Amino acid sequence: MMSAKLWAPALTACALATSLALVGCSKDPKDAQQAGAAQQMPPTEVGVLVAQPQSVEQSVELSGRTTAFEISEVRPQTSGVVLKRLFTEGSYVREGQALYEIDSRTNRASLDSSRAALTRQQAQLNVLRIKEGRYRQLVGSNAISKQEYDDIVAQVKLAEADVAATQAEVRNAEINLGYSTVRAPISGQTNRSTVTAGALVTASQAEPLVTIQRLDPIYVDINQSSAELLRLRQQLSQGSLNSSNNTKVKLKLEDGSYYPVEGRLAFSDASVNPETGTVTLRAVFPNSNHLLLPGMFATAQIVQGVIPNAILIPQAAISRTPTGQAMAMIVNAKGIVEPRPVTTVGTQGSNWIVTEGLQTGDKVIVEGIAKVKPEQQVVAKPYQPQGAAPQAAPAAPAKSGDAKPASEAQATESKATSNT
Repeated sequence: MMSAKLWAPALTACALATSLALVGCSKDPKDAQQAGAAQQMPPTEVGVLVAQPQSVEQSVELSGRTTAFEISEVRPQTSGVVLKRLFTEGSYVREGQALYEIDSRTNRASLDSSRAALTRQQAQLNVLRIKEGRYRQLVGSNAISKQEYDDIVAQVKLAEADVAATQAEVRNAEINLGYSTVRAPISGQTNRSTVTAGALVTASQAEPLVTIQRLDPIYVDINQSSAELLRLRQQLSQGSLNSSNNTKVKLKLEDGSYYPVEGRLAFSDASVNPETGTVTLRAVFPNSNHLLLPGMFATAQIVQGVIPNAILIPQAAISRTPTGQAMAMIVNAKGIVEPRPVTTVGTQGSNWIVTEGLQTGDKVIVEGIAKVKPEQQVVAKPYQPQGAAPQAAPAAPAKSGDAKPASEAQATESKATSNT
């Protein structure tokens, strides 16, 4: 047999010849390396979402401010000095509740004078009526002239008119006396009182005594541009948007939280403000806990209609070209990536509302879209949204005979290392 020293040069020469042959087969060594790497790397895995058409509510976010449902500026309807304030500032008052007591002596004296005048005129009327009855008998027997009888009849009618006028004066005096107690015209929340006991007030003065606001329910006044309103009406007329009979409104508060109760759209103004180019919309919200106060800023989400056969796609899956065209990456039946132009009409939460460009069952790439390019072979897997924990396969239970103490396992590993 030939010794190992004789075989070594021969083996080295064969290996060198084989290497030269392989190098000679490839004109570019880099291409050969890239081709080999491509053959070794598996296709990229991407998370896809299967397109499913559905009816999607189209909503718009508009800014607005809260306004009290009813506002009453309470002013005195009679003059006098305020004797008492009968409510607590900032408290809730009911309609008809007494708020202030004004000195009523002058009004009471006026009422007494009117009643006395009424009594005197009623007595005079009774005397004239008795006289008119007597003249009626005399004129029948021609004891008096017809002219005298006509005069007494006219005097009775004048006396009746005076009595009616004085009765009206009595009622007016009673009303003024009632105004001495200022009452709440509506139920609601009071603010700061502008007067205290001892203040002199006059009838129908400019400054209100107190303002009452009804806060349940409460209005939210919203401004929408006339261009958006025009586009909405065009979509409704073209049939691309179905009208929503029950217009719901959601409210986003200043701190970013959402008001727990939905409201409804009460009315839309019939004219456009020429200074701002907007139309005022008014929504009504229940406000039993008085969380909403007048003057608060809020963002209203108004459902303007329902888009039929729309597809919701996460925003991460849609990109834009320099011209603004929305693009989605689709995995076709062969597992090849292909770009697809789509049409979006707005957003719902974190999703784009796609109306054109996608078909039922299209696999839209959502996860791993930055790692792929058109015409690339990929492996599609269902997309898992963030926050959804993937289901892990349950671990197989260990058999009692397979379990080993940790010390025994370490001893076995040390023994195997030493043997090596």
